[in-house]
Amino acid sequence: MNELDPRTSHDSTGLIGRDRDLKFVQSFFNDSAVHGGALLLSGEAGVGKTALLDAVASAAIQEGTRVLRAGGVQFEADISYAGLNQLLVPLFDTFDVLDPVHRDALRVAVGIGGGPSPDRLLTSTAVLLLLREAATRAPLLLIVDDLPWLDRATTAVLGFVARRLVGSRIGFLSASRVGSDSFFESSGLTEHRLQPLDARASAQLLAHTHPDVSPAVRRRVAAEARGNPLALVELPAALTGEQRRALAAVPTVLPLGERLQALYASRVAALPRQARELLLIAALDGTGDLAVIEAAGGVRAVVDELGPAERERLVSISGLTRRLSFRHPLIGSAVVEEATTADRRRAHQALADVLTDQPERRAWHLGEAASGPDEAVAALLEQTARHRIRRGDALGAVAALTRAAGLSPAAADESRRLAEAAYIGADAGGELEDASRLLAGARLVHPTGQDSLHAAAAAAFLLINRDGDIGTAHRLLVGAIEAGDHGYDAANTALGEALHTLVLLCSFGGDPQLWEPLFRAVDRLTPEVPELLWVTIRTFADPARTGAEGLPRLGELLAAIEETSDPAWVMRIGTASLYPDRLSDLRDASRRVVEQGRAGTAPVRRHLGALMDLGLDYYHHGRWDEAAELAREGLALCAEHEYRFFTWYFHYVHALLAAARGDTEASTALSEEIVAWANPRGVRGAGSFASHARALAAIGSGDFETAFRHASTLSAPGTLAPYVPHAMWGAMDLVEAAVRTGRDAEAAAHAAAMSDSAMAALSPRLELLVRAGEALTTPGDDAIASFERALSLPGLEQWPFDAARVRLFHGERLRRMRATTEAREQLARAMESFEQLGATPWAARAKAELRASGQIGPAAAKPGPVSLTAQELQIATLAATGLTNKQIAERMFLSHRTVSTHLYQIFPKLGITSRAALRDALAALDADDER
Repeated sequence: MNELDPRTSHDSTGLIGRDRDLKFVQSFFNDSAVHGGALLLSGEAGVGKTALLDAVASAAIQEGTRVLRAGGVQFEADISYAGLNQLLVPLFDTFDVLDPVHRDALRVAVGIGGGPSPDRLLTSTAVLLLLREAATRAPLLLIVDDLPWLDRATTAVLGFVARRLVGSRIGFLSASRVGSDSFFESSGLTEHRLQPLDARASAQLLAHTHPDVSPAVRRRVAAEARGNPLALVELPAALTGEQRRALAAVPTVLPLGERLQALYASRVAALPRQARELLLIAALDGTGDLAVIEAAGGVRAVVDELGPAERERLVSISGLTRRLSFRHPLIGSAVVEEATTADRRRAHQALADVLTDQPERRAWHLGEAASGPDEAVAALLEQTARHRIRRGDALGAVAALTRAAGLSPAAADESRRLAEAAYIGADAGGELEDASRLLAGARLVHPTGQDSLHAAAAAAFLLINRDGDIGTAHRLLVGAIEAGDHGYDAANTALGEALHTLVLLCSFGGDPQLWEPLFRAVDRLTPEVPELLWVTIRTFADPARTGAEGLPRLGELLAAIEETSDPAWVMRIGTASLYPDRLSDLRDASRRVVEQGRAGTAPVRRHLGALMDLGLDYYHHGRWDEAAELAREGLALCAEHEYRFFTWYFHYVHALLAAARGDTEASTALSEEIVAWANPRGVRGAGSFASHARALAAIGSGDFETAFRHASTLSAPGTLAPYVPHAMWGAMDLVEAAVRTGRDAEAAAHAAAMSDSAMAALSPRLELLVRAGEALTTPGDDAIASFERALSLPGLEQWPFDAARVRLFHGERLRRMRATTEAREQLARAMESFEQLGATPWAARAKAELRASGQIGPAAAKPGPVSLTAQELQIATLAATGLTNKQIAERMFLSHRTVSTHLYQIFPKLGITSRAALRDALAALDADDER
């Protein structure tokens, strides 16, 4: 076996990430057991060729195939027929089945007989005859690993045999490293290239072999390994225990470990000195720009100097683009590891000297070249971090600030820079373990210093994500803001970040009193409040009262959204856009953040924020399948990066969808999970979201009493709870539930509160809800005019679920006023929308109303063997869904005694004796209608 292949990539259940390859090879040789065949595997070093050969061999043996194996060994490459000797050892005692000429030739070839060296053709024929004879007793599979290292004589014999297996029960399987020279003639034979593992399989292999390694370190290893199983197994093993758990910084260039060094380091060490120096510069530069490598290396003919490395297949050089690339990132690591510390510093300094027009890269190389504290370089790195965070590179900013802290002569500066790195890591980077370590480092360096705003904000994020409560996090951050020496300067970056963080904490807390310290701080900002913060406070804190005031300036921010590349800016505008229903205006920008997050180029926290915004945007616009998929992605991301706090948001999206689709049980379970998590931590904002989903689920199931209770929890009847913006989203639900349960006064009071608020000015969707509330609580003919005003609002079709619900209300009212034709039109349109959305309970309700209207058509009752009145049919349909008599009465504005009387008359007509038989009886009635 090749000792460089990762044996740990093969567990008792099979190879990780190799199902498709294993299936291909096994199917090839399942056919070969009858027809014969040869298959050549190839792949880069460490890709798992030997592990795959082992799996194939094991499966073949279990199926009754005899397996003969050999492996190329470098020190035996000059011994003729050494490989053949390995392969045929199990058959030595069967040589006598051959005629004497072939037997003696083969015995001499494999070294168990004496005489002159046999003819190559005679030996090859003898091997073929021996194998065919052995295959008469059981199918044979020949497996040869590291084929290029076999001796020349053996490869010639095997090439001869491989081309003559058709019609036999013999298979031949070999493995070779890509690009290696071999005497084996492969032309005309089937080849299969073993590719690196994909991202999912890489993550699975890392989790299986190194369960103690933190997710952040696993991602770093996966990026370096590029799907190479050996690298995935070996790279974490070369790290210290603290590095593996993200309690200590992971080196910029990962150490290789002995097995990986055996792959690459010896090849690097054999290069000429000048080539090694140029490769070191190339590895540390990372761009592959030959002009930079040439200038930093002080050579003119850089391509000529790198010729030996190119011939060794360590690098490839494009003369057209003047670029160098390592054949695998681990080769660059090997180059760096082979160099001394002094060599690396000289190379970094040389690169800094030539990159004068690229300040960020220059600052980084100066930082790596420094041998001790240097405030000038630390300041350059801090400036670099500012540039990186503005373009969304949170992890790059954390790295630059961490290095700047390490070069800071003053403990206060070191602590400040580490604290800012911790904040960025917690707020955006998705590396909570790293953030915790950096924050602890900041306090250790300067234990007597007051917590900086960045430290407090980082601590608040870490606290809420690790089962801390909102109140504690809020007090911690407010204390840091009020004790800070920022002078309430609106241009102070740390203060601005802290205030935006405080906005979120206030929202999560759901308590009006939490906002008061924020407003005090904002009122003291000079010379004026930053635009985005000003808008966010008006449209996000209590938009039912102040939202309309912020709309013009929100529009200006949205108009310029395409000009920004900062994911944090996009997400904060999304926060301001949530309740004015303007998320669709930054849909493209949010999609870009999601795509960047999937590609690993956007911070995880921003990726999550974009998924949140798009999920709600798609829900309101009727793109429910896409909303569900985004929520699943968000939950997976939270689990992977241990962002436990934000899982409730994605559970809420799933709960809404389940409620709208009629899966009351699933919706209720998700809402209860949110509440059970949120209540002990004081996350009342999450509880408001859950109450909204619970009320909607109850309405869908026809349980209006429960719906009223949950909607009233969100906001008491007659008022839109201050600083609970979600009260606007559940306002129409409360009015409907109140009307259905006979609470006319509460319904009217709440409709009036909606009308008196700023809801109608915030968005067409919210205005629709306001007008619907007015119509539901308006008696007589005036209600029809109110419904018509509501449904005449522009652009309603972009909110299909809300618009269809209002059409259903309108149609129900028209039918009760005996405006049958007009009712059917509204009900049919509502039913069509509900069916397209998959809103099953609402579609059933619209269908029942259509039948009650006497409509003749696919959705209505037709004369048949059984004759039910329109009202009887509606009652039967509702009862078949499981509603109680009281719930049916609430929907149909009847007494529960009247419902009971109707059911008493319906049962004999349908030939049944219980409610349990209603569903089948109605289905049979539909079938009769269709005939």
